[in-house]
Amino acid sequence: MTVLVLGATGATGRLVARELISRGNCVKVIVRSLDRVDTDLIASKQVEIVVADIVDLPEEQLIAHIKDCEAVICCLGHNLTLKGIYGQPRKLVTDTTKRVCQAIVRLKPLQPIKFVLMSTSGYQNLLRGESVSWIHNMVIQLIRTTLPPHVDNEEAARYLQYSVSDSSTYLEWAAVRPDSLVDQSMKSEFSVHPSPICDPLFASMKSSRINVANFMVELISSPYAWITWKNEMPVLYNKQQSIKV
Repeated sequence: MTVLVLGATGATGRLVARELISRGNCVKVIVRSLDRVDTDLIASKQVEIVVADIVDLPEEQLIAHIKDCEAVICCLGHNLTLKGIYGQPRKLVTDTTKRVCQAIVRLKPLQPIKFVLMSTSGYQNLLRGESVSWIHNMVIQLIRTTLPPHVDNEEAARYLQYSVSDSSTYLEWAAVRPDSLVDQSMKSEFSVHPSPICDPLFASMKSSRINVANFMVELISSPYAWITWKNEMPVLYNKQQSIKV
């Protein structure tokens, strides 16, 4: 299987690429520069590296890069710097999600291409009736006003829910919602839920990046996992934690 990974220079994206390689898959990555690509990925014969800006990539070239892929995993995010948070592009995740989904539809593949987005537990899945407290709502409104990346993540997830048909012939999707992301050197047990089991602002739980990467790759690799979570927004937590309901 060949998988296109977007955001492969990021903390989670590079783990996704390595997990795919470890399972014998071919990986294609689109990066703005080789400078931040890990040397083991550059050296791997299973990895094809395309140097380009995904936002400015002409549509025909984007379609050509997707053409031989069975899945796309998007781990794009904003750097936690002033420029990364408040600079351009403000809608990196949303614009990329739209462009990739539209390119897949235009490509008209014989089998649906799987699109997996790394989202956030801070996004409310209203179609599942998820709700939060009034104080949570107040804080989120403040975050939306002051931190553009949160709005970008919300809009990308909302686009998949409301603009990509559940019965699409060419595209199937899932949005993985980790809670409080942490670094962990080894995989560990984790649990997956259709909705958050704790408040992501006031009672957050940990989700290690390596577990998130493992789950996203498992999603596109296991037919059972994909049937279970297709067109859904699973929330992932490390398992060795006390659960606050």
